Amino acid sequence: MSDNKIYLPESEIPTHWYNVIPDMPTPPAPYLGPDGNPIGAGAMEAIFPPAIIEQETSDQRWIPIPEPVREALALWRPAPLVRARRLEQALDTPARIYFKYEGGSPAGSHKPNSAVAQAYYNAEAGIKRLTTETGAGQWGSSLSLAGQMFGLDVRIYMVCISYQQKPYRRSMMETWGGEVIPSPSPYTQAGREALERDPDSRGSLGMAISEAVEEAASRGDTNYALGSVLNHVLLHQTVIGLEAKKQLAIAGDYPDVVFAPCGGGSNVGGIMFPFLADKAAGKDIRLVAVEPASCPTLTRGHYAYDYGDSVGLTPMMKMYTLGHDFMPPGIHAGGLRYHGDSALVSQLYHDQVLEAQSVQQIATFEAGVLFSRTQGIIPAPESAHAIRAAIDEALAAKEEGREKTILFTLSGHGHFDMSAYDRYFAGELEDMDYPSEALARARQSLPKVEG
Repeated sequence: MSDNKIYLPESEIPTHWYNVIPDMPTPPAPYLGPDGNPIGAGAMEAIFPPAIIEQETSDQRWIPIPEPVREALALWRPAPLVRARRLEQALDTPARIYFKYEGGSPAGSHKPNSAVAQAYYNAEAGIKRLTTETGAGQWGSSLSLAGQMFGLDVRIYMVCISYQQKPYRRSMMETWGGEVIPSPSPYTQAGREALERDPDSRGSLGMAISEAVEEAASRGDTNYALGSVLNHVLLHQTVIGLEAKKQLAIAGDYPDVVFAPCGGGSNVGGIMFPFLADKAAGKDIRLVAVEPASCPTLTRGHYAYDYGDSVGLTPMMKMYTLGHDFMPPGIHAGGLRYHGDSALVSQLYHDQVLEAQSVQQIATFEAGVLFSRTQGIIPAPESAHAIRAAIDEALAAKEEGREKTILFTLSGHGHFDMSAYDRYFAGELEDMDYPSEALARARQSLPKVEG
């Protein structure tokens, strides 16, 4: 251990995942079927293995991590906790800034934490193929990697605009054996209908999910794997926060505020959920999700039941949503362009346990560049949202003249996002607020159900 980096030995990889549900102030809202009634576990059997379904609905606080999954995680975990001293000095702030660095995984992000677990459980259930979607490409590359580890073929429907903007993410997936298809595609009914409406569609995560779910449900040898949103995914990501708590204890510190970028919620759940039990016990800690102003799901979305995909193949979940037919702008934080948010994150935000804020694209890249020039790591555009919020918090501490401990997730490196940085340096990026009229239209398209 150095003064700047805190490592844990491999033996300290968590042995259990932390399930936040027992510590929530109110029970989670149920998932609903097409008839508006709560669904049972059987409704998910067409696309998920039994162990995943059990985790999705579990109310056990601690769930064991299988040893083959821990062995896979040991390729990059435990991940370091880093004190950002050079950033602190550049800001001339009395705040202490820590970040949990997830970019050391083979795929360069936090996403493999869940990918290896999902691949393992599907292989154990005799499944041969997985379908999935990906936005910026972190999840698709992570599942391709995990598929190789556990002998599964993987087909990835990649949001078309990201397929064009991030060719090297696509190359990573193909290197690990993944088959990558731009979405919407002609291979599914959902994709064909979308292309008929708009042959030049840029795609959306909701549409890519529709295609992946449709294919998985139509084949007996194929299941679906999701990189965010659902309960079991956030469960798997809690290794981040569990490690961070141990590392902060070694440093003799504890956060006043925790920031994480928020698209579907896997970052938020991963770093924040293990701290939620402390907050429930009376600990004074703020937990803040940070999202793009152009995709302001929590900060401006509707809290209502909605589909997780564009077509309505998934169950309805109560969440903050911009409407399942949301077509995102072509911003470069591709992993944050989802129309909805995790039901657990949404409910905790609604219950005022979590906070949320939105940041603009140019300010986000400014923060990413400052972080690169002080700490040396080029962050993914998604991660730079949390960096922006952390910097603003540190500057506020300077203004107030008081010490403060700030923790954020650096969820991945930006080595395959340099075209976005090129556009930033060329002055070609624009700030954009999601239009109010689009929010009003979204309300009209939400499913008409009680609750």
